Amino acid sequence: MAALQILVLLVQVRILVGQQFKRKHYARGQKVPSFIEMINERQITEVAENYLDDKGMFIVKLTVSKDNLINIFIDGDQSVTIDDCIKLSRHIEKKYDREVEDYELRVSTAGVDQPFVNPRQYKKNVGRTVEVILKEGNKIRGELLSATEDIIEIQEERTNKNKKSNKTVKGERLQIPMKSIEQTRALIIF
Repeated sequence: MAALQILVLLVQVRILVGQQFKRKHYARGQKVPSFIEMINERQITEVAENYLDDKGMFIVKLTVSKDNLINIFIDGDQSVTIDDCIKLSRHIEKKYDREVEDYELRVSTAGVDQPFVNPRQYKKNVGRTVEVILKEGNKIRGELLSATEDIIEIQEERTNKNKKSNKTVKGERLQIPMKSIEQTRALIIF
């Protein structure tokens, strides 16, 4: 009888341990069990924006996957440092208990090679050379002179193709409505 009770107790312990393992680790798989809560993207956005607003920084992109992987890309009116990313990460971690919500958090800066998605990125990059791809497919390269919520102004650069050199010369000043832009990227020129 005692051996049977021990066996039943071992099975019960194994079931409990298995359930706890699933709660902590199964969420990284294909399906999230119903007892694990999904992180709400709107709530995370609100927490992050409240922290970033008075620091001159903003969210460029925030995603929450089905398995509670939170990716936040931030930028700022000035430069953004690794310390800024760490501080935002710690701020969010204070608000959400990893044991309850079971999430993974990644905070990083928007890369230089990433297209602009926020009007503040245009304002930050005034004076830099950018490449604008219009919705109709045309590419325009030039210095970003100004940016508002509705329109950007660019001093177009053109390559003067003569036999002696391929010099870049200034072209027209163009005003481009934001609604006609497919994407814009800052160019790194050496």
